[in-house]
Amino acid sequence: MEHLEQITAAIGLGHAGDREAAREQLGRLWDATDDRQTRCAIAHYLADVQDETADELAWDVRALDDVQDEAWLPSLHLNLADDYRRLGDTTRADEHLGLARKHLGLLGADGYGDLVRGGVDQVAAALAAGNRDRLPTNPST
Repeated sequence: MEHLEQITAAIGLGHAGDREAAREQLGRLWDATDDRQTRCAIAHYLADVQDETADELAWDVRALDDVQDEAWLPSLHLNLADDYRRLGDTTRADEHLGLARKHLGLLGADGYGDLVRGGVDQVAAALAAGNRDRLPTNPST
């Protein structure tokens, strides 16, 4: 994947709390590549450092538009389900939650797979409870 070290550094900025710097760095990387899988990864991480849910949704949609690796589908649909849940669009949230569940078989029996499966449960519970708050942890990152 192109720009892997730079993407990793930008993600580190976001995890350290410098969301603005992460957005700037990832935005530059987005503009610098035409590789669809790299753009998918960048958009996926750009979504995570947005302050507004609508902006997060826009980047998550871009990530899904550029996905090349089917193993990313459970996570991408989970993120979209969570975005729509927080925006109050329960129909679309439920649709993407169903798509995330449909693709869970693509995940391994490892920490990442467990994270995404747990995220599906977490978002489903929040959706069922009518909770539109941001969850304490990102369900699939």
